Amino acid sequence: MKAEALFNGLEYEILCGNTDIDVHQIYNDSRKVEAGGLFFCICGANSDGHSYIRNVIEKGAVCVVVEKDVEPVKDVLIIKVSSTRTAMGIVSSNFYGNPSDKLTVIGITGTKGKTTTTYMIREMLMSAGHKTGLVGTIEILDGVRCISANNTTPESIIIHKTLKDMVDNGLDSVVMEVSSQGLMLDRIAGVKFDYGIFSNLSKDHIGPNEHSSFEEYAMWKSRLFTLCKTGIFNGDDANVDTMTEHATCSIIKYGMNGDYEYKAGGHELYQKDGHMGITYELSGLQQGRISVNLPGNFSIYNSLAAIAVADQMGVPFDRIKNILTDIKVKGRVELIPISDQFTIMIDYAHNAMSLSSILMTLREYNPKRLVCLFGCGGNRSKDRRYEMGEVSGNMADLTIITSDNPRNEEPQAIIDDIKIGISKTDGKYIEIIDRKEAIRYAIMNAEKGDVIILAGKGHEDYQDICGVKYHMDERDLIREVLEEEDVEKICGYNNRYFA
Repeated sequence: MKAEALFNGLEYEILCGNTDIDVHQIYNDSRKVEAGGLFFCICGANSDGHSYIRNVIEKGAVCVVVEKDVEPVKDVLIIKVSSTRTAMGIVSSNFYGNPSDKLTVIGITGTKGKTTTTYMIREMLMSAGHKTGLVGTIEILDGVRCISANNTTPESIIIHKTLKDMVDNGLDSVVMEVSSQGLMLDRIAGVKFDYGIFSNLSKDHIGPNEHSSFEEYAMWKSRLFTLCKTGIFNGDDANVDTMTEHATCSIIKYGMNGDYEYKAGGHELYQKDGHMGITYELSGLQQGRISVNLPGNFSIYNSLAAIAVADQMGVPFDRIKNILTDIKVKGRVELIPISDQFTIMIDYAHNAMSLSSILMTLREYNPKRLVCLFGCGGNRSKDRRYEMGEVSGNMADLTIITSDNPRNEEPQAIIDDIKIGISKTDGKYIEIIDRKEAIRYAIMNAEKGDVIILAGKGHEDYQDICGVKYHMDERDLIREVLEEEDVEKICGYNNRYFA
C-alpha cells in the first residue's frame, strides 16, 4: 500500500523521504520489523520507540512515524505527527481497509459492568441473526478464533487488525469494552463507533501509572461520546451529566429513577435451586416483565443497557427477554450449580469496592451464611489487602483467606496483610494458603442456605507465581474436589454442572 494512502485523514510533516513508496506491513514493536515495514515510535512507560529508529531501519523499515524531531535518514520516509499513538490508530485503520466502517461498532465504558453487558449484547444480537464479534477483558471473539485478552482495550494496531479479521470472517457487528486507559492512550483512534454506552463511574484506576485524579478519569471516559453516533447513558449515575456535557452524539437514557427511554420498576429478587436473579417491569420504548439470571441491582442496569442497544438495532423483544432469562458470563457472579441447597459462585471482585458491591448484593438474598473466599495479588498495594480484609470481615459471616496471584511475594505474607484488615472487625475467618484446599473446605462445610462466593480470580485460568503462570481454573478445582470427596456428605449435592 502506498504510504500516502496510509496517511489519509492524518496531519503530518515530512522530515525526509517520499510518500510515493510501498509499505508492506505496520509495526509498533521494533523486534518484529521486517523489510518494507512502517514503524511507529511510541513513547511508552518503560521505553521510547524513538530509540530504536536506527535498529528498525537496519531491518529494512522504509517509513518511520515520530512525534519528536529526529535526524533525517537517506532513502527513508520519516513523518512527524503530534501524537504517534493517534497516528497509529488512523494509519492502522487505513492499512486494514477501514474495517470499522463495515461493522456496527458498539463501545461500552464505565467502572463496572462492562464485561457482563458486552456478553448480554452479543447474545441478544446473535439471537437475531447478527454475526457479532467481541473485544473485552476476558477474550477476543473474531468469528473464528477465541483469543485470550491481555488488555481490556488492546493497542489500536491490534484492534484494527482484529476488526479486519471480523469483516473477513463474515461478521456484521462487534461489541467492545472501552477502558479509560484505552481512551487516554488513543487505543481506539480510527475506530468509528455507532453506539457508545456509559454504565457507571466510581473511584478506580487512580494512581501514578493510571489517572492523576477522579476528574481526569471521568474526562477520559466521556471522550467516547464524542466518537459515537448514539450514546446510551445510565441516567441514575451521579456522573451522568459529566458524561453528556461535551457529547456530540444523540442521547438515550436508561435507569430506575427518571423519565427515561428504558426504565425499570417494581424489581423483585428471586432464588430457586441455588440460582439467584432479579425481575423487573420495563417501561418506555419497550414494555414487559424482565427476568435476569444474575443477582442484584447492578444486573438491572447492565440488562437495561443491553436492552437499549439491542432494541435500537431491531432485535425482537421476545428474543431479548429470552436471552436475559438464561444469561451466563464467565467469572461474573457465575453460578456453579453443584447443590440445590447452597449456592456457590465465582466472581472477579478483586478490590475493596467490587468486593463490597458483590457481598452487599448477595446479602440481600438473606443467606443463612455468606461465605467469602479470597486472596490478594502480590507486588500490588498493601492497602488493597487491608481494605479487602476489612470489607469481608464486616460483610461476610465467614471469610476464607487464601492465595490469589502471589507473583514474587510469599503467599503467607500477603495473607498476613489481609488479616491486619480483618482484625479491625469481629468477622470470623480461617486461613488456608492452597486455593484448592480452601475451596474444598468451603464445599465440604457448606450448610443449607449458604451462599459462597469465590472472589478475585473470576475468568482467570492461571495462578501467577514468580513470573510463571500455572494453570488454575476454579471450575477445575471444584470438579476435582467433587471427584475426590464423598459427595453424599455435601449438602444437597446435585451436580448439573460437571455431569
